[in-house]
Amino acid sequence: MAREPRSGGGGGEGRNRRDRNAPSDDRADSDIVEKLVHINRVAATVKGGRRFSFAALMVVGDQKGRVGYGHGKAREVPEAIRKATEEAKKTMIRVPLRESRTLHHDGNGRWGAGKVMVRAAPPGTGVIAGGPMRAVLETLGVQDVVGKSTGSSNPYNMVRATFEALKAQSSPRQIAAKRGKKVSDVLGRRADGASAPDAIEG
Repeated sequence: MAREPRSGGGGGEGRNRRDRNAPSDDRADSDIVEKLVHINRVAATVKGGRRFSFAALMVVGDQKGRVGYGHGKAREVPEAIRKATEEAKKTMIRVPLRESRTLHHDGNGRWGAGKVMVRAAPPGTGVIAGGPMRAVLETLGVQDVVGKSTGSSNPYNMVRATFEALKAQSSPRQIAAKRGKKVSDVLGRRADGASAPDAIEG
């Protein structure tokens, strides 16, 4: 009789502590936007015939400058999507945005036969891009950008090439830190003489 309350009470307290901590993870995941870019049925030839499975390519982001991609493979579509989403969340990168709406500068990315070009755009332009590139840029949170693919239309190569272009983005603050200068000195060399230093993010 004496042992029963101790073991039950301890287990209950442990469960309560885990329950109290769980909502914070749920809130973090609630800000993540998930997009299914591509799903493919693949077959493996075995002794009894062909065994089918599904491969999914997912892009996730918080629409505030963080984005990631992942791919998963399983016998069922929902399981493949779940695996791809988990991998995408683990590989998220942060991209500096200008005024929280566009990129700081133009860039090019290449992965295999995939070649993409991304360009910063003025307010009101919108997201001018298609297919996998659009999914990446929308989940990133870019509002004004021009993107174009000049290479392979393979969605895996296009997504990876887009990420290579985004990884090359640098903010004036990062450039100033590398050169040992002030942000205002870096911004003063811009041809358009755009934003003030306090409007720059990242």
